[in-house]
Order: sequence, then C-alpha cells, then structure tokens
Amino acid sequence: MHRPQSLNLSIKVAGLLLTLTFSPATCADFSGQRAFDLTRKAVSFGERPSGSEAIAKTQFFILSQLKKLKCQITEDAFTAETPAGPAPMRNIMATFPGTSGRMIVVSGHYDTKQMVGFVGANDGGSSTGFLLELARALNRAPRKHSVVIVFFDGEEAVKDWSETDSLYGSRHLAMKWEADQTLHKINALINVDMIGDANLDLQRNPNGSQTLTRLIWEVAAEKGHQQNFLGDYVAIEDDHIPFYRRGVSAVDLIDFNFGPFNSHWHTVADTMDKLSPKSFQVIGDVILGTIFRLEN
Repeated sequence: MHRPQSLNLSIKVAGLLLTLTFSPATCADFSGQRAFDLTRKAVSFGERPSGSEAIAKTQFFILSQLKKLKCQITEDAFTAETPAGPAPMRNIMATFPGTSGRMIVVSGHYDTKQMVGFVGANDGGSSTGFLLELARALNRAPRKHSVVIVFFDGEEAVKDWSETDSLYGSRHLAMKWEADQTLHKINALINVDMIGDANLDLQRNPNGSQTLTRLIWEVAAEKGHQQNFLGDYVAIEDDHIPFYRRGVSAVDLIDFNFGPFNSHWHTVADTMDKLSPKSFQVIGDVILGTIFRLEN
C-alpha cells in the first residue's frame, strides 16, 4: 500500500438509479466488535511475515474460522522469489456460491512487514479480522453473484517496495485467474487495508475503478458514514493493482493516515489500542451495502 501521491481532484458524481430486488446479508449481520476481537486474536500471534512460524499459526486460525461456515475453501500455495531468497506463501479463499456465474471479490492481506516488534494491528491485522467477520455475515444469506473472500499472503515488501518485491500473493493469484479465465467472471474487487484506525478517514484512490469508487462513496453517504469517506485523493499501490491492471473493476479501501502524518504506519506503534470496533462496523456497513447494490 505504498508510493502514496496526494492528488486533489474534483469529480461530479452522477445520481445512480437502481431497482433493488435482491436481499443478501444486511449490515446488522456484521459485528464491528467481533471483527475487532478477531483482529486481536490474529495480532496475538506476534510478528507475521511470510514464511514465519507465526504466519503458519495465522493461516491455521483463518482456516479454523472458515471451516465453521458454509463456504468453499481453497488454498493457493506457491513459492515466491524474494530478495532474501525463496519464501513459501499461501493465499486463502472462501467462496459463497451464487447463481449468476459472476463474482464479487473482497480481499485483504494477512502478512506483516518483517520488522522487529511490529505486530501490524492495523496493517495486516485489521484486514484479517474484518474479512473473517465479513465471511460470517455472508454465511446466512442466499447469493445472486458468488462472493469470494481472499486472504492474501506476501503483500509487504521483503526489503524495498518495487514491482517485484511486493504484492506477491495478489500478483500470483491474478496471473492464475487470468490463465484459467476466472478474471472474466469478476464484476468487482474491493480490497481492504488499514481499516481499523479509530480515526477512520479514507481517501479516494485514483489507482482503481472510479465507477466502483463512486458507488462505494454513494453507499457510505446513504448510510451516514460520509465523514469517514473523504472527498480528496491519494494514489496508493495495493493488492488490487494486479487485478486492476488486467482490466478488473477493482478498488482499494485504505486509511493511509494512521496517526499524525501517518506516523504509526510500519512502526511498533501499530497496536490494538489505536483501533476501534466502530471503524470496523463502518466498513462492514459500506461493503455489505455495496455488495447489495452490485447484485441488483
């Protein structure tokens, strides 16, 4: 989620008239408190860089939670070539099947930057806890489009962020899905990252689908969360990029303003006391509302 470049743009958002006929999981099904608690559990494993013992425990935890649900679980294991040598990595997918043959993907990463003392409560932890709770909320509802929840490994750079040292899991899965034609089934991909900050304020990311961005911001306003979804822009590279570059309608929801002047990012200050269940609830409301709109 790096190389931020501030942009101040003004876009006129046209009104969107939709006939809503399909009723998937409602926002009331999603618990921000539970997402917060699941995040705390993930963070309790400590530093979780790819290939570590701690990330293996995190993988077991994710799978144990998903196995309680009525979803199809698949794993995408591979060996990544990194500046530090080969590293085992594993993407985990939970699919809630629909009837249309189309897909909505909600993704995020569960690895943390390799730094001594860095437990990544917001950066790596919040997306893990959020996606697990989103899976639980989706578990009870019939689907029009399949919803696929993806836990990416290897988002963080092993040394220095570059085209080849970053986004290992998403780059691998995007290539795999391109080869087997899965990409053509995706209606939308929403990536979440650093969404647990108690002072939640998300900027629009020009590196992504602006049509999907406008829809998400419209849903946020309808649900009374416009104070958390700002009007300014910041360009961010994140796990949505390998899909967006292949033509997928993809966006990244990230609060890249974590602490004063983003001072908590990639530091040992990224701890649970900086997070809030309310922020998880806001994102859950908006993403479930967006899925509702996309299915209709």
